[in-house]
This record gives sequence, C-alpha cells and structure tokens, in this order.
Amino acid sequence: MTKVLVTGMGIVTAIGENLAENHRSLQLSQSGIHSARHFESHFTALLPFGEVKSSNDELVFSVGLQNRLGFTRTSLLAFKAFEEAITDAQLSQTEISRGDTALISASTVGGMCLTDQLYQDANLKSGGSEFIDAYGCAAHTLQLVKRYKIMGFTDTINTACSSSANAIILGTRLIRSGRANRVIVGGVDSLAKYTVNGFNALKILSSFPCRPFDQNRDGLNLGEGAAYLVLESEEVVGGKKVYAEVSGYGNSNDAHHPSAMSDEAVGAILSMQQAIDSAGINASQIDYVNAHGTGTGNNDSVETYGLTRIFEKVPPYSSTKSFTGHTLGAAGAVEAVFSILSINHSEIYPSLRVESPVQPFSIAPITKIAKSVKVDFVLSNSFGFGGNCSSLVFSKVP
Repeated sequence: MTKVLVTGMGIVTAIGENLAENHRSLQLSQSGIHSARHFESHFTALLPFGEVKSSNDELVFSVGLQNRLGFTRTSLLAFKAFEEAITDAQLSQTEISRGDTALISASTVGGMCLTDQLYQDANLKSGGSEFIDAYGCAAHTLQLVKRYKIMGFTDTINTACSSSANAIILGTRLIRSGRANRVIVGGVDSLAKYTVNGFNALKILSSFPCRPFDQNRDGLNLGEGAAYLVLESEEVVGGKKVYAEVSGYGNSNDAHHPSAMSDEAVGAILSMQQAIDSAGINASQIDYVNAHGTGTGNNDSVETYGLTRIFEKVPPYSSTKSFTGHTLGAAGAVEAVFSILSINHSEIYPSLRVESPVQPFSIAPITKIAKSVKVDFVLSNSFGFGGNCSSLVFSKVP
C-alpha cells in the first residue's frame, strides 16, 4: 500500500498567522485566547475568544483579494492557510490543476459568519448583497477551486468538530486507493453570532480562558482559524521535504446524543483503536496524544476514560485548544499541524491552566512543554456533535 506523505502545511489561528508563528507560540506556551477585537456580538464584552489577530481588510491585502467581491472572513482565512500550504509544498500551477490533484476542505460555519447579512438577504430586507452566493458551507471551497484552477475531485465536509479530520481521512483514502496522487486537505471556520449564540444556548461556553482536563473546567472558548496540508503519494514526492506520514485513521459514530458523547466512550474508543490498528502499530508505540480536549465536563471525562481503555499506560497527552480555542470544523486540521510539529521538533505542547487533573482518573495531561523527547507516533483526536469521532495517527518518516 502506498504511503501518504505530508509535504506542505499552512495555518492561521489565534496564536499565529503562519506555520512559524504558530510553532513559536506553542514553544512559549503563549495562548491566543483573549477579548475579541473584530468579532461583533453581544458576547464580545462578556466572553474570551480565540480570534485571529488580522482584520478582514488586513486578510484581504495579505491574500491579494483587493477589489474582489463575495469573500467572507471564512474564505479569507481559508485562502491564507491554503496559499502557505501549496507554497510550502512547492506545488506548481500545473500540478495543482492536474486531474490527479484533489481538494477536500471542511467547515461548519461557512459563510454564516455573516449572520446579520444572511438574515437581511434571506428575508428580502436587502437589495441583494455581494454575499448571496457565499453563505453555503462549500462557498470557500468553490472560490479556491476557481482561483487556483483546480480540475480534480473536490468536496466539502461538515461533520461538526471532526470535519477537517475527516477531510484528511478522505484525502488519505483517495491516495491509497489510487484515485489521486495528491490531495490538499484541511478546513476553516470563523467566529459567528450563529455559533456563539448556539453554544451559549448549550451552556458550555466559559467566561474564562478554557482549561481542558482540569477538574474545575467550566466550558470551552470558541476560536477561529484555518489549516491545510498537502498530502502526496510517495511515488510522486521525489526529493522534496516530507514532514510526516499519515499512517492510520479511524472514524466511528456512537449516535448517543446530538451534543454529547456516551459515558462509555463507545465512539471515541472505536475511532482510536481503528486508527492505531490501521497504522499497523501497537497502542504502546503512541508517544503523544493530541486530545480533542474541549474543556467541557462531558468531553474531557469521556475522552480521559477512553484513553484508559485504549492504553495500558496512557502516554503523554494534552489539548492544544487551550492555545487556540475550539476552531470547530478547522480543529482537526489545526491539531494535525500541531501533531506534526511535535514529531518534527521532538516536542510535546502542554494543556494550559491545568491545576487539578480530571477525577477519578490518576493520569494528568502535560502541563509544561516537553523538549528533546521521542515523538515517532502521534494520535490526534477530533470528536464531533452527534457522536462523530475521528482519530488520526501521524508518524515520523525516516
């Protein structure tokens, strides 16, 4: 079976607007969860968010979309991360436009980040704005396809918080099955009244910077961002730089509840076990788990329980959502990038603000950066609403 290799990465989050800035913030344990400056909402003054520092105008300039209409903040974030990824992978326009190059993106918010404008347009209270065609989940994907002249297979996935992890899984399967030689995978989500109000109705938003896997956690922080990875078959990589291999994946659904996982961690355990098995390794070979770790009562206790069922000795684990907030449909790709940074730099990034580990378990997450450690295999978890659980295994390339 052909190996699926990561040859390029691009990312924009609250802790950095490119790969190097994100890595630096992780090394310094600098969180990006603060008061929002650009997001306008009743909750802006009440809650912290993982907001990308650049304004829409600054993003427009950075991705060269001046004088273009219909680009929401979701699209602008996607373009910024996508451009870095393809540049990093040294993809030519000819390669991008080949029929064996695919694009799988993901989003939960899509163009609904313009909640007020969407309401005006949908209720015929406007003359028809420039964003009429931009509200859908796939709008950013279609804009990427048009600008970069992508001719191969394309798709947009929305499976809630596991969306971009599933984009990586689908891209890997396309390459392994011979349906593509190269797939650009990832996801994007921006802050929106639609999602903030919805999560507030669920009463799972924290008024403080989140503390995943702490006994006294009280909820999550919503964030925004985008991340894309270039996956290539080992047959076409040649002599270019390779970050890691996508060596395993698993996807399951416990169908327990619309917004909570089962107490028995049925879906989480199954997705993790599938990922480890498909990688052809034993659980004991996993050196680090980048956990889903939202900071909610349900997720953190269920995921911790699941880890104790998968591992005889639970390896170092942490939640990098304590840096970025929960970026929803982008989270799987964002945390895939962080997992690969761990492999490439022999580092494990901490769960911030943990004082008392989740009870009744006797295991605690990493709370300080670990450097010069062996990181050959990383398990990255992304668990979505409705019980859609996805896990990925990334491995070091000799």
